[in-house]
Amino acid sequence: MSFLVCLGALCFLMLVAYRGFSVILFAPIAALLAVLVTQPSDVLPVYSSLFMDKMVVFVKLYFPVFLLGAVFGKVVEISGFSKSIVSATIRLLGRQHTVIAIVLVCALLTYGGVSLFVVVFAVYPFAAEAFRISGLPKRLIPCTIALGAFTFTMDSLPGTPQIQNIIPAAFFKTNAWAAPWLGVIGATFILICGLSYLTWRIRSAAAAGEGYGTGHTQEPEHIDERDLANPAIAILPLIVVGATNLLFTKLVPQFFGATATVKLPGLAAPLVTPVAPNVAIWAVELALLCGIFTVFVFAFGRVKARFAEGSKGAVAGALLASLNTASEYGFGSVIAALPGFLAIREALAAIPNPLINEAISVTTLAGITGSASGGMSIALAAMANQFIAAANAAGISPEVLHRVAAMASGGMDTLPHNGAVITLLAVTGLTHRQSYKDIFAITCIKTMAVFVVIAVYYTTGIV
Repeated sequence: MSFLVCLGALCFLMLVAYRGFSVILFAPIAALLAVLVTQPSDVLPVYSSLFMDKMVVFVKLYFPVFLLGAVFGKVVEISGFSKSIVSATIRLLGRQHTVIAIVLVCALLTYGGVSLFVVVFAVYPFAAEAFRISGLPKRLIPCTIALGAFTFTMDSLPGTPQIQNIIPAAFFKTNAWAAPWLGVIGATFILICGLSYLTWRIRSAAAAGEGYGTGHTQEPEHIDERDLANPAIAILPLIVVGATNLLFTKLVPQFFGATATVKLPGLAAPLVTPVAPNVAIWAVELALLCGIFTVFVFAFGRVKARFAEGSKGAVAGALLASLNTASEYGFGSVIAALPGFLAIREALAAIPNPLINEAISVTTLAGITGSASGGMSIALAAMANQFIAAANAAGISPEVLHRVAAMASGGMDTLPHNGAVITLLAVTGLTHRQSYKDIFAITCIKTMAVFVVIAVYYTTGIV
């Protein structure tokens, strides 16, 4: 019965998200209905002390990233830099390679350490321009961005600084470069299959006479094509964000040390902030500020004229995206505390093969919680020792456990209620009905890649 309660809450939330209802409204309803059925007297305390606490923690940590990412994307748009990048890309690769260009830009940013949420805001303006100029359906933009930002550079390629590739290191005593060949093989599989799928979908749309479409919302502002910036200058803010993110990731710990202590006259006691958990967030925020500053330096006149109005839309978009994702985080935290979730976790532990057990456990829990990092953290906190013991008995390297866990976390996490999916659709002005089936196809490819990597390992022994 407890298992059915968790499953029912998950299905309800996926249904309302797919039908276009606000997750901000329905995530707490779904979570608290599950608590009501399980332990009715705990509804109010769980809402205040668990759901809202986790939601607020998420907003506290990540709202500045959403906000600065939205502003960065907006100034890149209104400066005309996005138009310049698109025009140069299409001239260089041809209109038939528009999708490849967008995927590669997303991949470069995420592999450079830019948060995938920030990539959505930054890349969408010129993705929309590229698709409109090339006559491609706008509904395919979300799955194109998802392929570039949510898949192979998020957790497959060795060395990626995304959190999904960092979390396993603490459990398996490995590093971000664990199992490099398996990671490259998995990334290649995802990229080839993903691009093949998108090519097929584009050809199908062209055969049906479908173009970019009309009546869309969240459309980037029209930019006069005359006197556009040099493409080398236009792409500079994106390079600045990626490069300074890496730079600040190294400099922030050196500057502050293990903790940052603040003493202000009005405080009864000093503020002591641990630096390690905040390095990635602070680095991204500083990098985005550098990117925004770079746009102003090279396009001050154009940005100044439109910044007041444009920034209002950016702030509104950041608020919606961050609260959507925070609500999902709160929902996942409540579900993870229920007896049904514990039953699911224990059932998954019975799978005999250690790598398959790990892959299914991580991707299932990521799907239930709607979070790659959240589901993987829960799975590894509960079962990492079991995975390690089974792997040692089978002679499997901890590096393989690391790569399988990381890749599995980014599989079924992108169900309709996933925060990144909801953010992606909100930013692009599209709905689940319009675009989610193509995102789900990319999700299935990503999930299959994990088992391809496992099969390659057992067949060849390559790490």
